[in-house]
Amino acid sequence: MLNRLYLALLGTTVIVASANPASAVTMKVNSGMFSTYSDTKVVTFDDGTANDPNGFVSYSNVTTNIVQGSQSGQYASPYGDNTKYMTIAPKNSNVAGDSGFVELNFKNAIDYFGFYAGSLDSYNFIDIYSGNQLLKSFSGSDVPTAIADGSWTSDKANMFINLVGDAGEKFDRVVMHSNGIAFETDNHTYRVAQSVPEPNALLGVLVIGAFGTTSLLKRQQKKVLLKR
Repeated sequence: MLNRLYLALLGTTVIVASANPASAVTMKVNSGMFSTYSDTKVVTFDDGTANDPNGFVSYSNVTTNIVQGSQSGQYASPYGDNTKYMTIAPKNSNVAGDSGFVELNFKNAIDYFGFYAGSLDSYNFIDIYSGNQLLKSFSGSDVPTAIADGSWTSDKANMFINLVGDAGEKFDRVVMHSNGIAFETDNHTYRVAQSVPEPNALLGVLVIGAFGTTSLLKRQQKKVLLKR
């Protein structure tokens, strides 16, 4: 009986561990210039800076990246967007936003980041990190349903892109860069991750519980033998 109970507890531990597979970050899209996700905060760049009014995300390597309107050969306003937005071009390309990349650092982990992308190109990239660990890297060609051909007007190249942490995946750093002119985005949106028990911590609790229950059963079994 003792062995059967121990195996049952061990089986429960294995089941819980397998229920927490390696997670990832999924890319999804929606139409329009704003996110459809709830409980989010937005950085619009409308004040002409890359400052988060919520004070939660800081932007680095921003020089002449905040622009408005379109300039042939330099940047194109995301379709329907008449406000200020961010553009990124290769370093030393001598156009607006030629810082090469822009890095976003979040004070705490988030589980969602989204942005309105304009005239999406295959050479536009976004990297998702947790600390120094690269979780996922996407290019314009990876965007679902998109045709990353740089069109100024097509809804296949101008759409809202959502990066969602799967199965509790969290991240705290985003790097946006481009190998060509240019990568235009607006309305950067994020959601602070909710605190949940880590899978390893939960596994540890179950293992401790299993050994504790086994010890208790052994003591009870000894008591029964002594009474006989």
